[in-house]
Amino acid sequence: MSPNAESTAFRSALEVIRAVEPRVADAIGAELADQRESLKLIASENYASPATLLTMGNWFSDKYAEGTVGRRFYAGCQNVDTVEALAAEHARELFGATHAYVQPHSGIDANLVAFWAILADRVESPALKRAQARHVNDLTEADWFALRRELGDQRMLGMSLDAGGHLTHGFRPNISGKMFDQRSYGTDPATGLIDYDRVAEAAREFRPLILVAGYSAYPRKVNFRIMREIADSVGATFMVDMAHFAGLVAGKVFTGDFDPVPHAHIVTTTTHKSLRGPRGGMVLCGPELADQVDRGCPMVLGGPLPHVMAAKAVALAEARRPDFADYAQRIVDNAQALADGLLRRGATLVTGGTDNHLVLIDVSNYGLTGRQAEQALLDSGIVTNRNAVPQDPNGAWYTSGIRIGTPALTTRGLGTTEMDATAELIHTVLSQTTAGTGPDGAASKAKYVLDPAVAEQVGKQAADLLTPFPLYPTVDLA
Repeated sequence: MSPNAESTAFRSALEVIRAVEPRVADAIGAELADQRESLKLIASENYASPATLLTMGNWFSDKYAEGTVGRRFYAGCQNVDTVEALAAEHARELFGATHAYVQPHSGIDANLVAFWAILADRVESPALKRAQARHVNDLTEADWFALRRELGDQRMLGMSLDAGGHLTHGFRPNISGKMFDQRSYGTDPATGLIDYDRVAEAAREFRPLILVAGYSAYPRKVNFRIMREIADSVGATFMVDMAHFAGLVAGKVFTGDFDPVPHAHIVTTTTHKSLRGPRGGMVLCGPELADQVDRGCPMVLGGPLPHVMAAKAVALAEARRPDFADYAQRIVDNAQALADGLLRRGATLVTGGTDNHLVLIDVSNYGLTGRQAEQALLDSGIVTNRNAVPQDPNGAWYTSGIRIGTPALTTRGLGTTEMDATAELIHTVLSQTTAGTGPDGAASKAKYVLDPAVAEQVGKQAADLLTPFPLYPTVDLA
């Protein structure tokens, strides 16, 4: 698409929206302006291509399409079948997977599909065989009651939240924690790294049905071959949530023992983050779980979103291009340059660095909580998010860490030189910020003091850093 065509497409769309609700059109334009001006370092965010964005605004949004390709509960889904099949084909080819399910609306939904596919395979199917029934509707009330109890009495072992795990891996505030009896494996207190011997010990003691690997704030690679061996040793199904690092797998930065697809029974992911697609989820698996996974709708999902599946097909096609591998490698190069720049300026990093797309700063050495640091950086034009660190004394709300990532800035074209400059800006803000006090004079975990002149200067430097790397340069809304 030519630059002129992209500008015309987005301007025309906003004109149509403005005719109905101008405030929405204004908010859309303002969001683009904000994203263009901010130094976006949120590890879970990125910038989708204009083609991917435009694919979501179309007539597919009007279609109900429960079921799967060729097996719909509604008529007239032949075009939905085309885009869903294309998205699944691109996913299989990109990741080397036997089966791909592209309907999940989010990463949480993808995990729920995986959990229930495993439960259906490991618990429900054997129960049906024992009862000599083909379908759950054929069970007697007594057998159904027993199956429901058995489904709700299963165990999951996953990475602890403060070590970098995710809320959807069996923690109480999420539905997964209400489904499973969950235990966590942490990291070595001295290094912050996964201790595989301790994971194996925890698995032997707990005997989980599901062993989950994957993270949202662990800055190192995971050896999935070892994790699969641990799962096999206790008869667990091995599931990997690669939502954060899927782009590094797609771009062949993570290969061999560090590519989860050949080792896991089932893999879940989002389609945005480092994969740079639309907001959504996806499940990859082998033939043993394919039928159960394809029952995700109506098992746990509402109707598929065909317009988003179409956008997934476009984004996955983009990820199969040779230049995506270069992009994925630059994500890691940039993260390591950012980590090195912070370390040289005296920052403390969890695990002492990074192997992937993210860096976790322990801001307690600056005398700050994560919440104070997050807000001070935001005041200075640097968008991050607070995050717990291992054994965090400030808990999950205030935290002691700041998580930063490089996928978005790498998409804009920033390189290792700019990452070092970014490290300088971050260090300047954190070293110039002090903890504030509450009304009673006691130390506050939320309030902070930062000279507005420092925030203004850093904000200007951040804007200058971004100037040579315009966001969506082919889109002009003026």
